[in-house]
Amino acid sequence: MGGWRNAVQEAAASKPLFLTIYTTIIVGIVATSFYVFSAIYSPSASTSTQSISTSWLSSPPLSQNKASQPGSNQLKTIWEAPPSNSKMPPLESFKLTKELVGERAKDNVIIVTFGNFAFMDFILTWVKHLTDLDVSNLLVGAMDTKLLEALYWEGVPVFDMGSHMSTIDVGWGSPTFHKMGREKVLLINAILPFGYELLMCDTDMVWLKDPLPYLAQYPDADILTSSDQVVPTVVDDRLADWKQVGAAYNIGIFHWRPTEPAIKLAKEWKDMLLADDKIWDQNGFNELARKQTGPAVDDDSGLFYAFDGTLKLGILPESIFCSGHTYFVQAMYEQLRLEPYALHTTFQYGGTEGKRHRLREAMVFYDPPEYYDAPGGFLSFKPSIPKSLLLDGEHNLESHFSLINYQMKQIRSALAIASLLNRTLVMPPLWCRLDRLWFSHPGVLEGSMTRQPFLCPLDHIFEVNVMLKDLPEEEFGPANNIREYSFLNNPLLPQQVKESWLDVQLCQEGTEDCHASSNTSRPGLLRFPKNSTEEMFKTVFSSFKDVKVIQFSSMQGAFYSFTDKTREEKFRNRMKRYVGIWCCVENHTPGHIYYDMYWDEKSGWKPAPPQTPEEDHPPF
Repeated sequence: MGGWRNAVQEAAASKPLFLTIYTTIIVGIVATSFYVFSAIYSPSASTSTQSISTSWLSSPPLSQNKASQPGSNQLKTIWEAPPSNSKMPPLESFKLTKELVGERAKDNVIIVTFGNFAFMDFILTWVKHLTDLDVSNLLVGAMDTKLLEALYWEGVPVFDMGSHMSTIDVGWGSPTFHKMGREKVLLINAILPFGYELLMCDTDMVWLKDPLPYLAQYPDADILTSSDQVVPTVVDDRLADWKQVGAAYNIGIFHWRPTEPAIKLAKEWKDMLLADDKIWDQNGFNELARKQTGPAVDDDSGLFYAFDGTLKLGILPESIFCSGHTYFVQAMYEQLRLEPYALHTTFQYGGTEGKRHRLREAMVFYDPPEYYDAPGGFLSFKPSIPKSLLLDGEHNLESHFSLINYQMKQIRSALAIASLLNRTLVMPPLWCRLDRLWFSHPGVLEGSMTRQPFLCPLDHIFEVNVMLKDLPEEEFGPANNIREYSFLNNPLLPQQVKESWLDVQLCQEGTEDCHASSNTSRPGLLRFPKNSTEEMFKTVFSSFKDVKVIQFSSMQGAFYSFTDKTREEKFRNRMKRYVGIWCCVENHTPGHIYYDMYWDEKSGWKPAPPQTPEEDHPPF
């Protein structure tokens, strides 16, 4: 265990503290798996780590990467990898020290995140967003040596946390999950005594705008924290109105100054968590910070006294330090004509895969080049939605499910065709009439800025974590690979993909130029009969296997049936597991309703929650 952690162990024997139960929304779940800490550290291990190079992330050196502003430290260039023939420095050289922090700090501020190798792509994305913003006073804590080595060889500033954590998927609420939360608290307690301001971040968030000038506007704040607030409390870029914030303070983004009140709160928070391993770190912070709420520090700043009455706390505005709800569901920043600083992938329903997919939908996740040029190519289609389904009538269960089911049927056909052609499906944008949450509500959260209908994230309807999971092929048939709806608009899409394109126009067989043939009516355009079978698809499109993108004009009546009934049965087994639930109706337990990929095969299907315990299961 790292030396920086030893000093915090004396509190472990203190009496357990009991949390009051908050009625706030619990979000910000980080669910990932951890790799075993290497028992023997050897420079030779660097060889395998170097092979997972991500040089595609490296940007041309920015001015501040060469040297910081006059009067501040010279910051070592990020993304400048060590010479390939050099050896990995000893593990001891990556120890967290005041000197190490000082080497990276600028204007006395250090920005920190931490994680393990399973989150490396999130961490690289987090770092690249900052360096693209000309910000490089950052450090990454590595919870295993595999991540430490990988980041070192990529030229990312890293320190060893010596966490010795397991490789299993932790799952929210598990002892390992709670241990991970404690690492953050221990880290804050380790860094604050060094005398530097600390901007602490979860790895599942990205910076869209340099936050440091904003935070510097509030020099008297001991702590500035984000929150789970979904109802706007201000309509500009001022701090949130603390009197109106009823949701939890979210510790995925918060800024600490090394003041006496902040250090005191950090120590009490640490003692609380070490005394009771069942307390969630965020709940513990909220309990302590809310011991006292108010009065205001002054008339203008938006700061208020909290904790013991001496700590000056500010809550970052929910519209521009965005949660997964205010960004993806409400687009609050857009409606208020503001520029967002941060995006945190909370309020989502697909685990780590769901978080990654959300960031991809927003085109703020950095994937390697092969992600944008997959083997077999891509398939997309233009969704067709009648205006009546989208806009007419009340926004209620019936109109919401009618809209979703209409889109779901098209997606089902597209997944079948993509499977037959061995292509990756670019999912269409999804429209919803009702929001999804973990609790009963009237359709959208009262007081929020959720528009109806709204463009909803894929994980509102589909089980993204299941879609991306390796299901046994003998039971579920070939895998269906997918891409986010914004994929073809991503600036990272290579030119060779953009220029290799076939438009498929569905037509009624027998009409002019409408035959099951690979002959194009003009270059780049194929007229193809509706209600075609598996064999017709395979025969015609085998001539276009080298085309990168095939886009259908519609999916209405595009696919008739599989010829191979065994394959069809396996496909159906897979599809049934791809969709999730809507939650939740009021005044009924349970209140969730299962989506059904094959709703159209059930006469009189209506959206309704399970009426008995026996009915409470997915439609398979």
